[in-house]
Amino acid sequence: MPRKTRLFDIVQILRDGQLHRAGDLAARLGVSVRTVWRDMGALSEGGLPIEGARGVGYRLKEPTMLPPMALTRDEFEALRLGVALVGGAADPTIARAGLSLRAKIAAVAPARVQDPGSDSFVFASEEAARAAPHLALVRRAIRDHLTLGLSYRGTEAQRIRPLHLDYWGKVWTLMAWSDFAHDFKVFRVDLVTALAPDGGAFLPEAGKTVEDYLARLSPA
Repeated sequence: MPRKTRLFDIVQILRDGQLHRAGDLAARLGVSVRTVWRDMGALSEGGLPIEGARGVGYRLKEPTMLPPMALTRDEFEALRLGVALVGGAADPTIARAGLSLRAKIAAVAPARVQDPGSDSFVFASEEAARAAPHLALVRRAIRDHLTLGLSYRGTEAQRIRPLHLDYWGKVWTLMAWSDFAHDFKVFRVDLVTALAPDGGAFLPEAGKTVEDYLARLSPA
């Protein structure tokens, strides 16, 4: 059995979230226990959240596997170029994740859809580069419902509830509820001059959510 196929089979077995002993996996796959140990090391180094050890067993700690799916050539091209875009982003966390995901896709993609040079045109803009220092904090604040103090284009700091980030191919925008304006505001992140946690937090509140903002934009 080719190693790539064996690694895929191991992942499919571990997707149930149960503990699997190396000996049982070896018998099922027709390989030695030592081979299973090496494969588990390779999968862990590849970023899979595998928990366990020799003599105990292995399981996926946080199963994040997508089920097998068939993509058309155009769908695969859209996926590959999207990953290349974030791999060239100025946000270092997202860029690293994009490059890692790109390598994983390349490892399993059929040769007929591989085209290593066609996405070399994807670069981050100057605006995206200026926004980059703020993106990690904004994403964390959106995820954890943290309020932020924001200064925009040199104006006095205001307290905001960050709600949603968008990337428009050149600039990042942040949609937020502004306690200063008592209304929704959309900020270009590259024009933010200061941004920091202010020690506050918030819960979703009627009239101040992403859904409320989108409903306002929708025609009656």
